[in-house]
Parts: sequence; C-alpha cells; structure tokens
Amino acid sequence: MTHKHKTKSIGYDKVAYFFILPFFLIFTYFYFIPTFKVIMDSFTNYDMFTTRDFIGLKNYIELFKDDIFIKSMGNTFIYTIFTLFPTLIIGLLIALLANSTIIKTKICRTLIFMPHVVSMVAVSMIWIFLYDPTNGVFNQILKALGLPTFDFLMDPNMALPCLIVMGIWKGVGYNMIIFLSGLKSIPEHYYEAAKLDGSSSINTFFKITLPLLSPTTSFLLITGLIGSFNVFDQVNVMTNGGPLYRTTTIVHQIYTAGFSEYKLGYASAMSVILLIIIVIITVINFKLTQPKGE
Repeated sequence: MTHKHKTKSIGYDKVAYFFILPFFLIFTYFYFIPTFKVIMDSFTNYDMFTTRDFIGLKNYIELFKDDIFIKSMGNTFIYTIFTLFPTLIIGLLIALLANSTIIKTKICRTLIFMPHVVSMVAVSMIWIFLYDPTNGVFNQILKALGLPTFDFLMDPNMALPCLIVMGIWKGVGYNMIIFLSGLKSIPEHYYEAAKLDGSSSINTFFKITLPLLSPTTSFLLITGLIGSFNVFDQVNVMTNGGPLYRTTTIVHQIYTAGFSEYKLGYASAMSVILLIIIVIITVINFKLTQPKGE
C-alpha cells in the first residue's frame, strides 16, 4: 500500500470514528458509568441520602441468607424457563404457518404481533380484568361450563402460572416476526434440492430449516433471557410480588429494597447478582449455538 493510500485510509478511519463517537459517549454515560457505580455501591450501605460507608461483602453474604431473595431467584428462573421456550416454539410454529399459505394475510400477522407493541402496564390491566374472580372472562367461562371458579391472582399456586400465560401471549408475536424474517432469508434452492432428493417435510425442517435458523434462534434466546430475567412491570401491577412472595422476582426485589426500603447498597448487590447470572447464561448460549469449526 502506497503512502497516499495509507493517508486516505487513515482519513476514512477518522470519519468513521467521528460518526460512531455519539454512540460510545451515550453508552459510556448511560450504561458503563452507571454499571460501574452500581458495582461500587454494592459494597456499601448506601441509603440514597447520607450514609455510604464501605462494608465489603456484607450485602452479598446477607443476600444468600435472605429467604425472600432466594425465592425471587427461583421465581425468576421458573418464569424464564416456562415463558421463554414456549414462546420460541409457538412463535416458530406460527412463523412456519405464516410463511406458508395458511396465514398469508397481513391482518392475521398484525393481530398476532399487536400484543407486543402494547405497553406492559396496559396489558397487565387487561389481564387483571380477565382474571377477575367475579366478572373475569375466564371465570365466566368456567361458570358457563359448570366448573368451580378461581381467584387466579390471589391463589399461591396459580398466580405465577397466570403471569407466565400472559408473558407467552405477549411475546409470541415478536418471535413470529423475527422467525419469519429468518425463514425468508433461507435460499429456496435448498428446499428444491431436498424435494428432488425425496426428503420428507419433517426431515427438511430438521436438516435445513432449523440449522439455518440457528442465528435467529440464538438472537431470540439471548434477548428473551434478558427480558425474562428483567420481568417487573406485570409483577408490580398485577400481584406486587404476592401472594406469599410466590410471584416476586429479582428485579421486583431490587425495586422494593432500593425505593421502598431505601437500601440502595443492598439493591445494588442484587443488581450485580442479576448481571452475573445474565452474563453467564449469555456466554453459555453463545458457546452452545456457535457453529462448529468457528
């Protein structure tokens, strides 16, 4: 490369760095610095007002002795597992139907996707009405069938499953759209070759469609995991963590400790634990979904 070409390349690099500089400034100010501050606060007894003494690992030691926090971790894992995988599976099935001649109309796709764009607070209020013990739609159906009714959100055994059902309903549309875009990107000649070889539809799905959708699936897994572990709005609106802490989650406990009990240091330690969990699961997911040979 000549000196002239090198100088020109350096000039292009400077222009490129100039255009991406705003992103890095925003990321540093709104993400990196607050994350670093939370990590530092997790080693203090910060109370949002005047107290901010260094106490070492005391917050972390207390966390793993806190039965409510341990329960919130269990609830979060249960919510994540039983929301994420059904949402992925149902979203993929609907995307396959939408990619065929069964659900071709834009109206059907729009109706399926619509719950995703509605705010979680609005969705939560709708589902509170659906679960209402007196006039709720579900209980009205049970009455019509001659079956006993339930106070869904106040039943310790049913409250978390009710939140999971709502989470699946809200997330399926988004997964459908992303999977549909992934299906559209698969070259048609793969399917033509499989058809000429006499491959069955099931074999084609597992040998061609599913492997080629692995980047899409990996993306949805990571974003779904992060979203599920950060579940808060519906818990706060619909159950406030009850009954008997059966629906409280890690983020709900962070909010309660930080903004109800003013234990910001303790809440920061919970946030760090949540960050570590998400990072570990994300790394494992990358390792499992990375194509062989890379």
